[in-house]
Amino acid sequence: MRYVLVMLALAGALHQSFASAQSYPNKPVRVIVPVPAGGTPDITARLVMPELSGLLKQQFVVDNRPGAGSLIGAEIAAKAQPDGYTLLFSSGGPLTILPHLQKKMPYRPLQDLAPISLISSGPFVLITHPSSPFKSIGELATLAKRTPGRFNYASAGNGSPNHLATELFKTMSGIDVTHVPYKGAPQGVTDVLANQINLNFSSIPPVLGHVRAGRLRALATTGKKSSALLPDVPTITDTVAPGYEFTSWFGMLAPARTPSAVISRLHEAVATVMRSPETRAQFEKRGADVVASSPAEFGEHLRREFDRNGKAVKAAGIRID
Repeated sequence: MRYVLVMLALAGALHQSFASAQSYPNKPVRVIVPVPAGGTPDITARLVMPELSGLLKQQFVVDNRPGAGSLIGAEIAAKAQPDGYTLLFSSGGPLTILPHLQKKMPYRPLQDLAPISLISSGPFVLITHPSSPFKSIGELATLAKRTPGRFNYASAGNGSPNHLATELFKTMSGIDVTHVPYKGAPQGVTDVLANQINLNFSSIPPVLGHVRAGRLRALATTGKKSSALLPDVPTITDTVAPGYEFTSWFGMLAPARTPSAVISRLHEAVATVMRSPETRAQFEKRGADVVASSPAEFGEHLRREFDRNGKAVKAAGIRID
């Protein structure tokens, strides 16, 4: 009798989950982007959300919640009601880097958030002002070694992806430059444009126009091969730090315990959007590769990145300033 009751309860739960997924979404969905407006995660999210809104017939509204290296927005999402109406669109910073830097995390990235899909990935570009004393990545390495601490670099905050990217570059190239953390990526780019900061690892989309117009100088990119958008810009691995590679990636997640049927519906919708030629072309135009992985594949990616970045943080001796 007890077995029958258990099976009936399970059947009822599955029926409720299926019914919930069939009617989902029936109201607007909040998508938390834990960086300021204008940052690459924000730009990327705003490419995807209108298409997702059209496909699922409800508004997917971007809600920028920056601060603490993206930790604030990620915490809000992790602690939200697990009903599919609050999602997180994030880079790896608050998911696979910050946990190795914070003494106490307000959430557990691998346990408190459910992966939906890895959206895209692409390289960073190292930028400087056109009047800077180094015209190439080789000149930067030479000058930075000759005068340790003379030059500085911006990041989107302690524990952000471009913070780790720069610290890895320092370790592997043997240079010494000073960290200047900001609350988000756009402010760092602005200060490089104003010649107030010497260096910044940036995603390509926000700075491409400035590079092409000569307002910024691109020294190197961080992928295994040159970017199609900046074909004349060398990679770091081919110049001053063999083996160096660091990519910027973005994914969508939900609070843990969000019904699996809702996660599946969201993934199917995201995959449909990302497979469209128009969306793919928009991402390629910005130097990013479309991924659109399954929830399981994204979960495995998160675990690999978590372990890799933990080792990198330790090797580079990175600390929260």
